[in-house]
Amino acid sequence: MKQSLKQLLLAASTLALSACSVFGDDKDESLEPVELVDITQSIKVRRMWSADLGGDAEDLRVALRPVGDGARIYAASVDGIVSAFDPESGDRTWRTDLGIEISAGPGVGEGVVAVAGADGYVVALNSADGSERWRTNIGGESLAKPLITDGAVIVQTVDNRLRALQLFDGSERWVVLQSMPALTVRGSASPAISGTDVVAGFDNGYLLSVDTATGDINWQALLAPPSGRSDLERLSDIDGNIAVVGQDIYAAGYQGRVGSLAAESGQILRAVDISTYVGVAVDWTALYTTQEDGTVLSMDRRNGAEAWRQESLLRRDPTLPVPFNTTVVVGDFEGYLHFFNTLDGEAAARVKLGGSAITTSPVVVANRLYVQTDGGTLAAYRIEEPERPPERAPDIAEEEGA
Repeated sequence: MKQSLKQLLLAASTLALSACSVFGDDKDESLEPVELVDITQSIKVRRMWSADLGGDAEDLRVALRPVGDGARIYAASVDGIVSAFDPESGDRTWRTDLGIEISAGPGVGEGVVAVAGADGYVVALNSADGSERWRTNIGGESLAKPLITDGAVIVQTVDNRLRALQLFDGSERWVVLQSMPALTVRGSASPAISGTDVVAGFDNGYLLSVDTATGDINWQALLAPPSGRSDLERLSDIDGNIAVVGQDIYAAGYQGRVGSLAAESGQILRAVDISTYVGVAVDWTALYTTQEDGTVLSMDRRNGAEAWRQESLLRRDPTLPVPFNTTVVVGDFEGYLHFFNTLDGEAAARVKLGGSAITTSPVVVANRLYVQTDGGTLAAYRIEEPERPPERAPDIAEEEGA
């Protein structure tokens, strides 16, 4: 029977607590989250607005993350509420209660907002007013944001199935099935668009490129080959964010590698041995990820060489680093947002968004940063530009004298 890593870790922690009750309650400081130290803030971060989304998703490890389409910001809560907001003012333009537990989303595109439920439902809403278009049950929980492209809603479920549902009625266009390992990390990589294909990562370590129209597999690549004897040692899930830039695809596997692949063939161009479950983010020059111990890394996109590492968030369960302005932004388990300089990784600012954990990575839309906490709070931030003294216009008399 398939087990999740979360269940295994829960059992291990129970044994550890039992041992503490017998042998004493001394804490191993090497296993504790590092304490934050004071920093010198070199940039000013301002919260523009915040809103209450709904239910508490603490410890559920769901994939709820805001998304934007240029006109609105959309967000969902675990207790079934989907909302749309004005990006500048934070005014709520519509709110829809679906009456189900939402585990992933929303995704937006082609006038539709889609979310996935823990009980197998996928629901499509009109992005203009939140009215429900359709709902269908695909028989499996999804922990990956739905992707809307080419008249289809692409949904990946925890049983290693990738489905395309017709955008107009939710009927199934195609399904791709991959083999399931005995043990997996809870979570899924959200599918990404590469040309006319959908790129998806699976729990068996494979990355697939699938034709959006037909469901044909154009290529598959084993990014994270399983190794070791036990099921735990052989964990090789491709989880977290998959990034596509031009003809390059970037992905990462747990206990595996961070790799760059050719979009047309799936050939692995470069790979670095790094274990991460948050995936990768990129800008035009660098690749960013967070190792499983909480180390934040920046690597050169061209050759994978390490540019810098930041170890101030060890064991604080940091999110994927997201490029924003001249920084990368990381959330942590205490609700802090950390801003690190993209050039050298030095801390540039720190703000706190309530007391709930931030387990899904922040989102950048235009020049704004949007963050959702596990407690159901959505907030928008911007980086304040430093004030410049007004330039003095040259005096006409002075110019004539000169």
